[in-house]
Amino acid sequence: MSSNAQHCSFVLLADFDIDKGAQLTYQFPQPLGTDEGLIANLMLPDGAERQPEDWTIFFLNQTHFNTIAPVLALETPETNGGSQPGELQEEENKPELLYVLNLVRTKLDKSVRRGAIVKAMAICTRHSFIEIFKPVLLMALDDYFMNPSQDCLARLFDAINSIDISKAPVMSRFEKLIMRTSERKDLFIEKFEEYLNRGDAAQTTAKPGSLSSHKSHNATDSVGSHSSFEEGLLSRTKDRSQSTQKRPGSSGALQPQPGQPSPSDQEFSLDSSVVWVGDESGLDQVGGVTNFAVGSHSSHSVRGRSSTDVSSSSSSHQQLKREESGLVPTTANNTSTLKDTHFFPAVMQYDHHFIPIRLPLSTFPEEVGDYSLITLVQLFANPNATINGPMHPHLHTNGRETPAIIVLFNALVTGKRIIFLGHHRPAGQVSSFVLSACALGSGCGIVLRGFIKRAFPYANLTNREEWETIPAYIAGVTNPIFESSGSWDLLIDVSSGRMVVSKDIMNTYPATTGPPVSHVFTRTGTLKTESSMGSEEEIVRSSKDFNPDKKVEIKTDVADTLFMEDIAAAISMHYGESHVRARFMEYCARFVRLAARYEEEVLNSITSIGYPTAGYSERPGENPRLGSGLLFIDDAAGARELSANSSRIEAFRRTESYKLFQVDFKKMLQTNPMQGFDVIHQIWRLRHSKRIPDNEMELIMKSLVENVQSYEQVCELLSYLPPHNGGLLPLSFGLFHQSETVRDLTVDLFNELRLYPVGVQFLQSLNHFQRYAYVRQAHARESRTMKEQNLNQLSIPFSNHISRTPSNHSESSLGGG
Repeated sequence: MSSNAQHCSFVLLADFDIDKGAQLTYQFPQPLGTDEGLIANLMLPDGAERQPEDWTIFFLNQTHFNTIAPVLALETPETNGGSQPGELQEEENKPELLYVLNLVRTKLDKSVRRGAIVKAMAICTRHSFIEIFKPVLLMALDDYFMNPSQDCLARLFDAINSIDISKAPVMSRFEKLIMRTSERKDLFIEKFEEYLNRGDAAQTTAKPGSLSSHKSHNATDSVGSHSSFEEGLLSRTKDRSQSTQKRPGSSGALQPQPGQPSPSDQEFSLDSSVVWVGDESGLDQVGGVTNFAVGSHSSHSVRGRSSTDVSSSSSSHQQLKREESGLVPTTANNTSTLKDTHFFPAVMQYDHHFIPIRLPLSTFPEEVGDYSLITLVQLFANPNATINGPMHPHLHTNGRETPAIIVLFNALVTGKRIIFLGHHRPAGQVSSFVLSACALGSGCGIVLRGFIKRAFPYANLTNREEWETIPAYIAGVTNPIFESSGSWDLLIDVSSGRMVVSKDIMNTYPATTGPPVSHVFTRTGTLKTESSMGSEEEIVRSSKDFNPDKKVEIKTDVADTLFMEDIAAAISMHYGESHVRARFMEYCARFVRLAARYEEEVLNSITSIGYPTAGYSERPGENPRLGSGLLFIDDAAGARELSANSSRIEAFRRTESYKLFQVDFKKMLQTNPMQGFDVIHQIWRLRHSKRIPDNEMELIMKSLVENVQSYEQVCELLSYLPPHNGGLLPLSFGLFHQSETVRDLTVDLFNELRLYPVGVQFLQSLNHFQRYAYVRQAHARESRTMKEQNLNQLSIPFSNHISRTPSNHSESSLGGG
């Protein structure tokens, strides 16, 4: 990210005049070039005078009616810094979306006519993580109340744009995916080398307001990720490594393959700490690479590692491979307060105040602000929460038993018009629910996209005609008049969790009928014949004959119900927001893979949103071929699931998000580091299949070993193995396979992971039994390799001696003759 990028594009100030209404008083550094009345009413929401303080969020350059036209071209590609890795470029002529964070405050004052002063200040930024600017916006609005002048806006504008984040690491898509699901505070710390190695000279010459010029505010040594127990392990391992000597007859471990290290001798020791139990000496260092420690554990906490290389050439090969990946950090010269590598620490200087900020490094464009999926789920856990209105096959995939959050997800992915109503509630609360809904539908911005550009976190009557014409809008309102307007398909009352389906939804979205699922299964023969359960016709018929006093018998699939029960249990057990987001991301990703399977099985077409469905093939005269596509536990379960989801899949295929995903998937096939096979399919086989043929198991492990040869490929593989799903557990099954070839391939794969710090951390998460199996087999194979090489060396002079013996005999015989 460029240090000269404009973090803040505009600063706006609005106040309320009792005679003129909402007025846009200041626009700094230049006018927006759009409707000032529209902006002022968005900054001063309905009922703002009843709230002492409120936050709202809205977007600019979203549609034609809120597109700005600045006189000066502040929004240029040079200041944008380019798109993030994994993102797709939008149309070149389309203006960049600006996120607006607005703070409105009401101060009682009996000297004024209406008894209170209402003012709002907003900042427009291209960064979706707008929550980091809340502290400075609070201070700036306080200053404006004390001294109302444009100078306050200028100071805020300069303070935000003076933030130096040039040393912030840029994460790839798969690095972000790994970071989102890991709770380790030192993950990818090697990517902070430039930040950690800031010297004193750089600090003294740093410009005012930059990140490196505030050393006095960056001197805390407290660390949340290291406990006193871990400190004891550090010292104990260091003492042990100094006192441990080589056993007699041990000449070090051999390399089974060039460029792949193996665990050190200390890792095989069976003394007081049995194989990495409290002794991570072999995993803390990767081939002599110095790992940074967080906070007070800086470079002086480095532990040594005995060499396991066959020759210096293989060691040089490993070092060169790591240097090419940019993963060889040097010794840090500056002790830093990097407490959590999920965030980049920076400092903002505003009016002689130094404000620390934490820049999140794993966000995606469809994630705006500090939304909470837990809060969204708990909204429908209210005892008063109900689902009113008729059933629709696009929304009620499980009939009347469909959980409310799944109804909302279905409405999002099928392109329905959604309103969040918060009467007498802060506009900021309504805005937060809208942003949470966008994250829900997009899989936290990882799977689908196109939700933010049709979202209006706060909307009012001022531009109602404009935003109501946007297809599939997602709006947050505080005025109850919208409930009676009838221009929505799904309304959610955030006060009670009440959900209302429009009575006219059947007329707006007629039920679409696809091919009979059971007939297609019979024709293709890929799944067993199964009667259509919860079919669209059945749901349509029940919705037409809907009687609230009459219980309708509908066969439903309980997959969504069980999923929401798991989510509710996780929240009750105090799992964090990151875990809930990961679960919903997986749910959304599986829905897309299910849609791809539906296109093949039901529509009999080649899918463009997923790998083709195929099983493991081993035909005579042909090379074996791995399977791909979505798998089910059994054929009957697959038939039921496709039948239950056919309606919402048909509706999803008509949305813009579907078209965007087609483009995204095509690009992923071309740019993903691992090419040529469906990795997710193979991991599913390893995790869920009861019996895998030996040949297929060998081909799976061989394909993984051949396609995991670089840092980017390692990151992609690990992103499919999140810790909450067992991490490397599916791959570790190969260590206990009956085939020696599979076991050796698994060791090769783990050896490749050990070349990189992130792979080392995943190996450390294995349990003691799995790690012992890996270490034991790696050492045993190195011992075999050592013996084979020694025998080969001894066999050379012995064979020469044997080859000379017959000639001597022949000579003697000839002489004797």
